[in-house]
Amino acid sequence: MDSQTSPEGQQVITGRQSVLELLKSGRPVHRLYVAAGRRQGSLVPIIALAREAGVAVQEVPEARLTSLTQAANHQGVVAIAAAHGYVDVEDLLKAAAQAGEAPLLLALDGVEDPGNLGAIIRSAGAAGAHGVIIPKRRAAGLTAAAAKAAAGALEHVRVAQVTNLTRTLTALKERGLWAVGADAGAKDSLYTSDLTGPLVLVVGGEDRGLSRLVAETCDRTVRIPMRGPVGSLNASVAAGLCLFEVRRQRDGRQS
Repeated sequence: MDSQTSPEGQQVITGRQSVLELLKSGRPVHRLYVAAGRRQGSLVPIIALAREAGVAVQEVPEARLTSLTQAANHQGVVAIAAAHGYVDVEDLLKAAAQAGEAPLLLALDGVEDPGNLGAIIRSAGAAGAHGVIIPKRRAAGLTAAAAKAAAGALEHVRVAQVTNLTRTLTALKERGLWAVGADAGAKDSLYTSDLTGPLVLVVGGEDRGLSRLVAETCDRTVRIPMRGPVGSLNASVAAGLCLFEVRRQRDGRQS
């Protein structure tokens, strides 16, 4: 997926899978541009879905798509949509309540690489997390690069941006969630810890991991057992492992 945000707050989204996920999501789409002479294959259901949603579909020369996307690999289709917006943390809790599930939130403490953020959002969506929390400062936001790495997952995963992550974690704990941080130096193993209750997982940044204040705010920290010579994992890999261990435990308890 590729996307760019215009000064008017609209987003240019390219790529067949990304546009298809966009149309399925229900996010407002202003217009769909299709390369002239390429209304076949996987473009057929995209055009049909756009028309069903009342989105104007316009055939344009390939050069027009290249201009709109600044030479991105558009795959013959470009959508102009409302820009992605952040939600409130309360919306993440409401999503869990509506699903009838114990909340599973993922908080990121200083993940600065937009590619990592996008990959984490994709893992969060695949693991059934109810949302992702990111800080406003010293952290990646919902940029075009993050959207590209998310490969369509941003259409389904809610993201809340907060001013103070420590304060947010404290507030979530007061609402009954356990804050569990991923820390390579933790005593407890991820795989022997009970992660089945209301939970906010906290994953640190690429270089420094969890900040001291955030680690101290967590109810507990857990480590991912390592056997090889590599001492640490990429933030997106660590987040994915933690999320799917929660999913494994929850699914096992329900069976």
